[in-house]
Amino acid sequence: MTDLFVAPDIDYTALLPMIIVFVGGLIGCLLEGFLPRGLRYAVQVPLAAATLVLAFVALVLLGPDRQVITAADVVALDGPALLLQGLILILALLGLFVMAERFGGAQPDAFTQAGSSVPGSAEETLAARMGATTTEVFPLTLLSVGGMMLFVSANDLLLLFIALEILSLPLYILTGLARRRRLLSQEASLKYFLLGSFASAFFLFGAVLLYGFAGSMRFGDIAAAVSGNVGMDGLLVPGLLLVSIGLLFKVGAVPFHAWTPDVYQGAPTPVTGFMAACTKVAAFGAMLRLFYVAVEGARLEWQPIIAAVAALSMVVGALLAVVQTDVKRILAYSSIAHAGFILTGLVSMDQAGISSTMFYLATYGFMTIPAFAIIALVRSSGTEATQVGQWSGLGKRAPWLAAGFTFLMLAFTGIPLTSGFTGKFAVFAAAVSQGYAWLVVIGVLASGVTAYIYFKLVVQMWLGDEVGDTTVAAPSLLTTFAIVAGLAVTLGLGVMPSPLLDLAQSTAFFLR
Repeated sequence: MTDLFVAPDIDYTALLPMIIVFVGGLIGCLLEGFLPRGLRYAVQVPLAAATLVLAFVALVLLGPDRQVITAADVVALDGPALLLQGLILILALLGLFVMAERFGGAQPDAFTQAGSSVPGSAEETLAARMGATTTEVFPLTLLSVGGMMLFVSANDLLLLFIALEILSLPLYILTGLARRRRLLSQEASLKYFLLGSFASAFFLFGAVLLYGFAGSMRFGDIAAAVSGNVGMDGLLVPGLLLVSIGLLFKVGAVPFHAWTPDVYQGAPTPVTGFMAACTKVAAFGAMLRLFYVAVEGARLEWQPIIAAVAALSMVVGALLAVVQTDVKRILAYSSIAHAGFILTGLVSMDQAGISSTMFYLATYGFMTIPAFAIIALVRSSGTEATQVGQWSGLGKRAPWLAAGFTFLMLAFTGIPLTSGFTGKFAVFAAAVSQGYAWLVVIGVLASGVTAYIYFKLVVQMWLGDEVGDTTVAAPSLLTTFAIVAGLAVTLGLGVMPSPLLDLAQSTAFFLR
């Protein structure tokens, strides 16, 4: 009798970092249900941090030589996947430190005590009176990180969709857990969920069309079908475009960016920083694998479209950032422009495009998390002061904090001796080498436009009159470490980018 099912050969050792993260998240969920309320924070934070560190150690010990395609060829652990997984773990650890900020008990942390309660209800008041804490954010973060790690290594459209949902669902919840401006936070969560669901539906529809084209959802089989004449070519471009919508939504590229400013503004600020940094790494990692492995042979069909999306993202992100009056919304539109910069490297379709894209993802992540950590420390009347006018004179009141934020604004602009300059130079050089000089011209002009709002904010901080009710909270050691580490890496990658650039270039090869 013929066996109907043959168990796939799974290399569990290669999957160990992801397994550690998922197990840590599940343990955190169990502890959340059984631990006394007073012990949850003291247990969840060390558990989550130890999980990320242990997963990173396992990833390093496996080394670049442990490159395999396993689990019935649906998980590819090659150079780009391993590098991006390590980057996600490091950025997630910094983001976790910022989420753990409790301001020494003098001020409430960023998260509500009762996320499921109606804002202003008796249940929420009772939870606050009892001293409840939203410590479930830590296992939720771990589960989202696990999904991100799987996302960058998925070698199959169906697994890519599963990873997309694993990383997204915790983010939908985390977005709605802000302590202050609860209605704004819940509105942002609902918008993110609804628009994310539409994007996932587009992704699934596209995956079905690509399955009809290739007869398989594995990237290798799709690549073979693209290079051959399978007689179903009419399904390739529509399927690829629909799948791309789901991925471009996650990176906030135009015209799929509508959720970005509202979600960035409404989410708890530590979650915004984590989401802005890590989600971009995961989504662009998946896009690199899809475009460079599955549909590289059809580049003439999709390259012009992605180039147009990159140009629109840079222009729209830059222009709309200028008219914003909220610091978080400024960085939201800035992230849209940066998505266009990263797409400029991706569209070049060569090894330099892969390495420069991964390098830019690292530079952007290490700039973003400390920027949002600093925003969370600037407060007025017990809540975050995110209006630009509230930052007036901040340099006189907290010079070190203002200096750090000023340096990050210079990095976002792309000033030399910062990682932002090196990252932009890398992706622009890759684009020029492949004939996309016009896209680089748009990128340079967009950088100049965004520089206006960055320098306007810097001038407001240093030369504006002090605002009486704006204060700066004293950060904990964890938040201080996250900010200092981000600033140090931003400076280091601007002054000495060669180690990371060399690492990115040496790992810029996909297994097929």
